[in-house]
Amino acid sequence: MPKMKTKRAAAKRFKRTGTGKVKRHHNYKDHILTKKTPKRKRKLRKAGLIAKADLGRIDRAMPY
Repeated sequence: MPKMKTKRAAAKRFKRTGTGKVKRHHNYKDHILTKKTPKRKRKLRKAGLIAKADLGRIDRAMPY
C-alpha cells in the first residue's frame, strides 16, 4: 500500500504542538484594520487552537 500524502494546503495553515494539539492563525488581520481596535488586533496576533470537532479532518489531512 502506498504512503499517505499530506495535504499541502493544510500543512501550510496548521502546526502541531508538542502535546498533539493543532495551532491555527486567526482571521480578520489582513486589511481594513483602521476600524478595528488595538486590543482586537493584538488578540488576533496570537495563534488559536483547532476545535475538537474539526480535529479528525485535520488528522486525515496531515497524517505525519
